[in-house]
Amino acid sequence: MGAILAGATDSHRKMASMLHGISLLLLLLAGFGMLKNPPMELHYWKVKLVLWLFLGIVPVLARKKTLPTSVLLGLTLGAGIFAAYLGVMLPKW
Repeated sequence: MGAILAGATDSHRKMASMLHGISLLLLLLAGFGMLKNPPMELHYWKVKLVLWLFLGIVPVLARKKTLPTSVLLGLTLGAGIFAAYLGVMLPKW
Protein backbone atom coordinates (compact mmCIF):
# COMPACT_ATOMS: atom_id res chain seq x y z
CA MET A 1 0.00 0.00 0.00
CA GLY A 2 2.88 2.34 0.75
CA ALA A 3 4.35 1.98 -2.75
CA ILE A 4 0.99 2.74 -4.31
CA LEU A 5 0.45 5.82 -2.14
CA ALA A 6 4.02 7.03 -2.65
CA GLY A 7 3.48 7.09 -6.41
CA ALA A 8 6.25 4.71 -7.39
CA THR A 9 7.30 4.25 -11.00
CA ASP A 10 4.95 2.38 -13.31
CA SER A 11 6.83 -0.93 -13.11
CA HIS A 12 6.90 -0.84 -9.33
CA ARG A 13 3.29 0.31 -9.12
CA LYS A 14 2.13 -2.67 -11.16
CA MET A 15 3.95 -5.09 -8.83
CA ALA A 16 2.59 -3.28 -5.77
CA SER A 17 -0.95 -3.47 -7.18
CA MET A 18 -0.60 -7.18 -7.85
CA LEU A 19 0.65 -7.81 -4.32
CA HIS A 20 -2.18 -5.68 -2.94
CA GLY A 21 -4.81 -7.76 -4.75
CA ILE A 22 -3.26 -11.06 -3.70
CA SER A 23 -3.02 -9.96 -0.09
CA LEU A 24 -6.66 -8.80 -0.11
CA LEU A 25 -7.73 -12.21 -1.37
CA LEU A 26 -5.70 -13.97 1.32
CA LEU A 27 -7.14 -11.67 3.99
CA LEU A 28 -10.67 -12.42 2.85
CA LEU A 29 -10.11 -16.18 2.82
CA ALA A 30 -8.36 -16.17 6.20
CA GLY A 31 -11.04 -13.97 7.75
CA PHE A 32 -13.90 -16.20 6.70
CA GLY A 33 -11.89 -19.29 7.61
CA MET A 34 -11.41 -17.97 11.13
CA LEU A 35 -15.13 -17.22 11.52
CA LYS A 36 -16.17 -20.89 11.05
CA ASN A 37 -19.63 -20.09 12.41
CA PRO A 38 -20.34 -16.42 11.68
CA PRO A 39 -22.03 -14.71 14.63
CA MET A 40 -25.11 -13.62 12.73
CA GLU A 41 -26.60 -11.90 15.77
CA LEU A 42 -23.54 -9.66 16.00
CA HIS A 43 -22.92 -7.37 13.07
CA TYR A 44 -19.21 -6.61 13.46
CA TRP A 45 -18.30 -8.99 10.65
CA LYS A 46 -20.28 -6.76 8.26
CA VAL A 47 -18.22 -3.78 9.42
CA LYS A 48 -15.05 -5.76 8.74
CA LEU A 49 -16.30 -6.54 5.24
CA VAL A 50 -16.88 -2.82 4.60
CA LEU A 51 -13.37 -2.06 5.88
CA TRP A 52 -11.98 -4.75 3.56
CA LEU A 53 -13.79 -3.13 0.62
CA PHE A 54 -12.40 0.27 1.60
CA LEU A 55 -8.86 -1.12 1.68
CA GLY A 56 -9.49 -2.54 -1.78
CA ILE A 57 -10.58 0.84 -3.15
CA VAL A 58 -7.66 2.82 -1.71
CA PRO A 59 -5.32 2.26 -4.71
CA VAL A 60 -7.98 3.67 -7.04
CA LEU A 61 -8.42 6.71 -4.80
CA ALA A 62 -4.63 7.20 -4.75
CA ARG A 63 -4.31 6.91 -8.52
CA LYS A 64 -7.16 9.36 -9.19
CA LYS A 65 -5.84 11.70 -6.44
CA THR A 66 -9.30 12.28 -4.97
CA LEU A 67 -7.80 12.75 -1.50
CA PRO A 68 -4.37 13.97 -0.42
CA THR A 69 -1.97 11.07 0.18
CA SER A 70 -1.44 11.98 3.84
CA VAL A 71 -5.19 11.79 4.51
CA LEU A 72 -5.45 8.57 2.53
CA LEU A 73 -2.55 7.04 4.44
CA GLY A 74 -4.14 8.02 7.75
CA LEU A 75 -7.49 6.54 6.75
CA THR A 76 -5.79 3.34 5.58
CA LEU A 77 -3.86 2.92 8.82
CA GLY A 78 -6.96 3.71 10.86
CA ALA A 79 -9.07 1.19 8.94
CA GLY A 80 -6.42 -1.50 9.36
CA ILE A 81 -6.05 -0.89 13.08
CA PHE A 82 -9.82 -0.83 13.58
CA ALA A 83 -10.24 -4.08 11.64
CA ALA A 84 -7.52 -5.70 13.75
CA TYR A 85 -9.28 -4.48 16.90
CA LEU A 86 -12.57 -5.95 15.74
CA GLY A 87 -10.89 -9.25 14.94
CA VAL A 88 -9.07 -9.59 18.24
CA MET A 89 -11.31 -7.99 20.86
CA LEU A 90 -14.91 -8.55 19.77
CA PRO A 91 -14.99 -12.35 19.32
CA LYS A 92 -14.15 -12.73 23.03
CA TRP A 93 -17.40 -11.01 24.03
